[in-house]
Amino acid sequence: MKTSLPKISVITPTFNQGDFIGQTIESVLCQGYPKLEYIVMDGGSTDNTIEVIKKYDDQVYWESEKDRGQSHAINKGLRLASGEVVAFLNSDDLYEPGTLLKVGNFFVHHPEADWLTGRCRIIGQGGRVIRRGVTYYKNFWLRVRSYWILLVLDYISQPATFWRNQVIKRIGGFDEDLQYAMDYDYSLRVGQHFQLWVLNEYLASYRIHPSSKAGASAQAQFCVDLEIAKKYTSSSVIRDLHAFHNALIVSIYRLLLHEKGHANLLST
Repeated sequence: MKTSLPKISVITPTFNQGDFIGQTIESVLCQGYPKLEYIVMDGGSTDNTIEVIKKYDDQVYWESEKDRGQSHAINKGLRLASGEVVAFLNSDDLYEPGTLLKVGNFFVHHPEADWLTGRCRIIGQGGRVIRRGVTYYKNFWLRVRSYWILLVLDYISQPATFWRNQVIKRIGGFDEDLQYAMDYDYSLRVGQHFQLWVLNEYLASYRIHPSSKAGASAQAQFCVDLEIAKKYTSSSVIRDLHAFHNALIVSIYRLLLHEKGHANLLST
């Protein structure tokens, strides 16, 4: 007897992302997945976001009202989600073609799996692939899949991550006090109870642009990452390793930005 594909609920939290949300929605709807529930939670956008969402009225359930931030919007969506498998995709990120079918089939063939992640590209404002070195670095640690390594560095890419609904029921929602790295906090919570499974394929693209959180301040995010990790370990060694890793990565980012600026000066 053939097991049917699970229903997948995808939640997109958004606020004033009119430049990108149409591409995000298309990347979800063009999956052609037969059992898709798509929920968009808007925080009361004042740009053209609502105008874009309305074009998909017959395919997307959406709400627009002032919220308390990204985590609150995700949690509102989680309370509405009815799928066996749940994910959230930010309104400037994209799914790769065929992602949901790959994920659905994986869960069918691995009933023991509750938490799944895959590879994720990094793209810039215009959609061009950037920071390939960061992607290769994360892919390396994905092969290791150690919780202790996760306490030192976040190698899980949120746009390429999916959970069974029972994970949400056990762990609860996202920490609404966090403005950065709420997905890292959630991974560490989930990792205390569930094994991480990895699908060795590119499932999503994570966009970095000037108005995104990632584009605003990498150092601020790493500081939050460290404070989050401290909640889940009392080991001074792991905490020191996390702090050292943060300092190393921030230094590399600064060097790359300096070299990029120098190259721009030489080209003028």
